[in-house]
Amino acid sequence: MRILVTGATGTVGRHVVRGLIDAGTDVRALTRDPRRAGLPARAEAVTGDLTRPADLRDALKGVERLYLFPEPGTAREVMALAREAGVRRVVVLSSGAVTAGYDTSYHLPVERAAEESGLEWTHVRPGEFAMNHVALWGPPIRTERVVRHPYPDLESRPVHERDIADMAVTALLADGHTGRAYAVDGPSPLTLREQVRAIAAALGEEIRFDEVTPEEAREHYLRQGGFAAENADMLLGFTDYEGNPVDPEQDEDPGADPGPTADRDTDRHADPGTGTDTDTDTAGSSAPCFPAATATGRPARPFAVWARDHADDFR
Repeated sequence: MRILVTGATGTVGRHVVRGLIDAGTDVRALTRDPRRAGLPARAEAVTGDLTRPADLRDALKGVERLYLFPEPGTAREVMALAREAGVRRVVVLSSGAVTAGYDTSYHLPVERAAEESGLEWTHVRPGEFAMNHVALWGPPIRTERVVRHPYPDLESRPVHERDIADMAVTALLADGHTGRAYAVDGPSPLTLREQVRAIAAALGEEIRFDEVTPEEAREHYLRQGGFAAENADMLLGFTDYEGNPVDPEQDEDPGADPGPTADRDTDRHADPGTGTDTDTDTAGSSAPCFPAATATGRPARPFAVWARDHADDFR
């Protein structure tokens, strides 16, 4: 059995590739530049880009199952090509924001394309990616040993990327998951202050938590650039998940986690939920949602484990 992994150089995709290889599966990995992908030698790295669906014709040959990185603008074309190539099962990297009803224009259209394809489908819906902390908090922790945020007592359940990948691998390889969505979250809620303490413990050094106003935090993120600047308004409550303006002072739960930002493929940066697909019905998904542990048989990894796994990212 051959499985095509799209987004193979992503935060989750790399672990999906490794998990499938460890299970003895024939893995084909889609990447824009196989020479720079840094994928395991046992993976067949092929050139392709989900924004150019025609690229996938050769990549899909002989493929039975597909791990689909979210690209809403071309999801229907990709699914049509997969069906034409004889793919029988697709596992979609989606978002907990779909379950919550926040996301109607980014991950939901990809789910809908899979559901309407005629293939066996499963959606994997992670909550907040723990890896976002590397992008958001990494620079100030590395340079100043400080985190600046307006809501130290805000609780969230950051999820280890390996738990997301484990769920995807399970759905790709095992039967009994068709027509389901699986929520993947951290095992217990932690305040942001507690999360900073976990990272500090992993480093063996103190990290200061500076409580600042939302406006001050946004200025820090904008100066930081990159992922932090691109997502500052949504993460701090100035816009909703889909980019619509919100007044943080009027929000009943300012800064509340609206779901994950998207997996970041090293080939390209995925929009965290502001993409549009104007031809797609945006009614909510009807897929029944289950906790991932019911499928994988393994509890979620604690945030402290994630912090130890990524301590070097904060040094």
